[in-house]
Amino acid sequence: MKILVCTKRVVDYNVKVRVKSDGTGVDIANVKMSMNPFDEIAVEEAVRLREAGVATEVVAVSCGVTQCQETLRTALAIGADRAILVESTEELQPLAVAKILKALVDKEQPQLVLLGKQAIDDDSNQTGQMLAALTGLPQATFASKIVVVDGKATVSREVDGGAETLSLKLPAVITADLRLNEPRYVTLPSIMKAKKKPLETVKPAELGVDVTPRLKTLKVAEPPKRSAGVMVPDVKTLVDKLKNEAKVL
Repeated sequence: MKILVCTKRVVDYNVKVRVKSDGTGVDIANVKMSMNPFDEIAVEEAVRLREAGVATEVVAVSCGVTQCQETLRTALAIGADRAILVESTEELQPLAVAKILKALVDKEQPQLVLLGKQAIDDDSNQTGQMLAALTGLPQATFASKIVVVDGKATVSREVDGGAETLSLKLPAVITADLRLNEPRYVTLPSIMKAKKKPLETVKPAELGVDVTPRLKTLKVAEPPKRSAGVMVPDVKTLVDKLKNEAKVL
């Protein structure tokens, strides 16, 4: 069984991002970039399935600028067998990425596609669902446990009302939630081995995909700063302030 696992290069989650002075976006110049945490969980799960003998090959995919090769090398160090970079300098929006992945699914014919549930930069939470719609494959989102047996995937996921378990016929698309696993620490020998693993680079045009942005960002602004809290002498005063000043009661 072949698994296609998708990764995105984002600003590291430890970095405090700043909005550009002209409000056109977020300043990412000279900031640390890393693999999207949810995608790292997806890569770890794919590698675990291969180590358990369920899968035979794990192919990591990323879409974006040349520097995305670093993200793919991380996936290879975790344990992916080979990688594909769809190189583009265009702003890649969720639908464009889904179309690229659809073309790769048609080409690679994987039995399972794993993605993070969302990227921490735009929080769109759309690519996995769009990919499932474009390919016509069954999907399970926010997976907290995946079991693959006899051509079926059993997926446990958390929902507002509690827990839900889905059974999918493969091939299928699954997006990973935080509770699915804890990614392994990448060792230096694994990093060295990853440098020798194959990494293929293609362009969206070669896959027959138009990645022209369909959405336009009008303005990006920082959230309003929270005002300082105040001490109140008693519960009566607190209730009065919540009712008359904050107007939340």
